[in-house]
Amino acid sequence: MAIVSLDHVRKVYPNGHAAVAGASFDVGDGELLVLVGPSGCGKTTLLRMIAGLESIDAGTLRIGGRVVNEVPPKDRDIAMVFQNYALYPHMTVAENLGFGLRLRGTPRAEIAQRVAEVARLLELEQRLDARPAALSGGQRQRVALGRAMVRQPAVFLLDEPLSNLDARLRLAMRVEIARLHRRFGTTTVYVTHDQIEAMTLGQRIVVFDRGVIQQVDTPMHLYDRPANLFVAGFLGSPAMNLLRGTLHMDDGLALATAGGTIRLGTPPQMDALADWRDREVVLGLRPEDLHPLAAGDPAIALEARLEVLEPVGNEVILNLRHGDSALVARAPPGIACTVGETVRLGVAAQRLHFFDPRDGARIG
Repeated sequence: MAIVSLDHVRKVYPNGHAAVAGASFDVGDGELLVLVGPSGCGKTTLLRMIAGLESIDAGTLRIGGRVVNEVPPKDRDIAMVFQNYALYPHMTVAENLGFGLRLRGTPRAEIAQRVAEVARLLELEQRLDARPAALSGGQRQRVALGRAMVRQPAVFLLDEPLSNLDARLRLAMRVEIARLHRRFGTTTVYVTHDQIEAMTLGQRIVVFDRGVIQQVDTPMHLYDRPANLFVAGFLGSPAMNLLRGTLHMDDGLALATAGGTIRLGTPPQMDALADWRDREVVLGLRPEDLHPLAAGDPAIALEARLEVLEPVGNEVILNLRHGDSALVARAPPGIACTVGETVRLGVAAQRLHFFDPRDGARIG
């Protein structure tokens, strides 16, 4: 196991595009850290830089305290799992699992022992003589993981390893990866564009956008205190509601929007918002913090027209329209709402988020 440390690491292509613009963070010994962001944001490029498959134009990369900027991939003590499995079709599962060890000259007895142990952990014991063409997608992914595991590297690098699986297998393999990490405790860097994978797997998450790190934190702190509008809108399913309006502080806090005035009560950020009186801000509301009110309830915060009702079993997703702004709210099953009607909604004053509309930075 090893600490991976990046200090202002940059990658700029000949056309001037900065794929990674000065990334600085540490991956702790035994930590599972997730790089997440939209397609093309630079996360896979950064992973390939850690692996040695992309050159580093500036900055310093250390693995286990050793500077590895110029060290070839085979000497970095890392193992990488790719999106497309990269299995050898003419080899059996056992041969694929042990191939890296054979290249390193590991004794046959030790190869057999390690392959057998990993096959047992990944429930591949009955498929050791099969070739990749005879395996399911989930089994192929387990072989790809197992091939990395048998090497017992200092660092695992996983590049969107579940993106080729169907929804059921993605869930199963996500749980399996988390279980294997707890068992082995190997330092792991995991790349994904799926924020659900990031939230459920990562001990910490690095959020990327256009080559720039937006925030590094634990999953729940990212969710509860996003540093800016990008993080707020990217993490969460459904995404955070964002409403632009002018802030007023007469008899409590209120936001004047194109769809009407939203009453916000007295949130904890009142002191931090003092300088924003009568100025434009962006209000962020998580769908679970918007709740339909019963008739006669005086705690009304805003009104919105219900456009689409989505029952999903354990809850109902309400898609609403407040002026020109789309809103999403969560509600318990059985809620009495009709498409087209105006719904009265309350907000959780302790769960409000405010952002500067100019640069997107969090206020308070």
